[in-house]
Amino acid sequence: MNAINHVGEHDVLAAAKEDHESVIELTRDLVAIPSRGGVDSYDPVLNRLSIWLEQRHLAATVLKDKTGATVGLTCEVKGARPGPRWVLDACLDTAPFGDEHAWTHPPTSAVIDDGWLYGRGSADSKPAAAIFCHIAARLAITPSTLRGSLVLLFDVDEHTGGFGGAKRYFEGSEAPDDVAGVMIGYPGMDKLVIGGRGVHRAKLHVHGVASHSGGSKATPSAIEKAANLIKVLSTAELPDGTSPEFPLSGKLTATAIQGGEGYSVTPDLCTVNVDIRTTPTFNDEAASHLLEHLVAGVDDAWPGTRPTLIQVDTCWPAYSLDEKSRLRTALLDAAKTTGVHVEAKIAGPSNIGNYLAGLGIPATAGFGVTYTGLHGTDERARLDTIPTVQATYHKAVLQLMA
Repeated sequence: MNAINHVGEHDVLAAAKEDHESVIELTRDLVAIPSRGGVDSYDPVLNRLSIWLEQRHLAATVLKDKTGATVGLTCEVKGARPGPRWVLDACLDTAPFGDEHAWTHPPTSAVIDDGWLYGRGSADSKPAAAIFCHIAARLAITPSTLRGSLVLLFDVDEHTGGFGGAKRYFEGSEAPDDVAGVMIGYPGMDKLVIGGRGVHRAKLHVHGVASHSGGSKATPSAIEKAANLIKVLSTAELPDGTSPEFPLSGKLTATAIQGGEGYSVTPDLCTVNVDIRTTPTFNDEAASHLLEHLVAGVDDAWPGTRPTLIQVDTCWPAYSLDEKSRLRTALLDAAKTTGVHVEAKIAGPSNIGNYLAGLGIPATAGFGVTYTGLHGTDERARLDTIPTVQATYHKAVLQLMA
């Protein structure tokens, strides 16, 4: 591997091209190590990254949760002058393999075929981790030119839905209070996610009255009551939450139902999972009030049954970065200088940016390598897009830390 030299702001693309083979090599090493969320040990993939960083005199810190489980890794580059903290974030755990026999190349083969790197994590998001490591290595050579600090954060608890690495870093006992923004390296070069609908998720524990299903006297079935509730939920009119700054409206979906057992018992409990997508105007409080109102209406129509218990599971706010946001501006301007037209987009699905918004931390997501097959068979990334992605993030970081 070539030695990494410091480059100025105008040389970032040349530097990225110089690093290209090294980024590919590190990415292939990471893809070859299975790190499926909730399945594989994360120590091997984090050890590989730690060794790479330590060889370049960058100290890596493994993050553990309260149970002692490994949830992530961080590395910090400190500038010589005081300033805020910026974070480059990528996940190192992956989706499951699915049917391995359906893959053209095995999911940990890290095979390069016609310019594409195959393997689970080849798109989401091991290239981002490798790219971010190379940026940090270059910045670390001349800290005198930097203001503040840059932190690499690699989460290995994202595909489980736990986001343990992020939560440990941003909310743990040693959580920093000077984070000015987070750039999340999800794949895809066509858009930069600068906002997203929030989520209000709840389990509805719907009650009936248990009895023998063959008895002469029928009792209210929790499943039938839940079916009634689902119909009410699915036809509910949500307030229009759109605006020029946030063009998406709210959405309510029943996503799971569980109840009953066997054949001879009228069930007295049925649980319904509800996912509500929120907006700045149809916010978490409004979603909660709407759900309570709809549930109360169904409860009133089923006398003799206990009221439905609403168990709130997750609340992440909707967010959008202002056009004058330093984070948004830095990345979009950097993309222009590297010759990429990137659309700033409000996303329908939520992402870790919503979690960070709840902590008051600005975040972008979704600018990364060109890909296909995300989470599916033959996941792969276009290797010739790596230098452009690296140069864009590198230039943005230099601007933010100037």
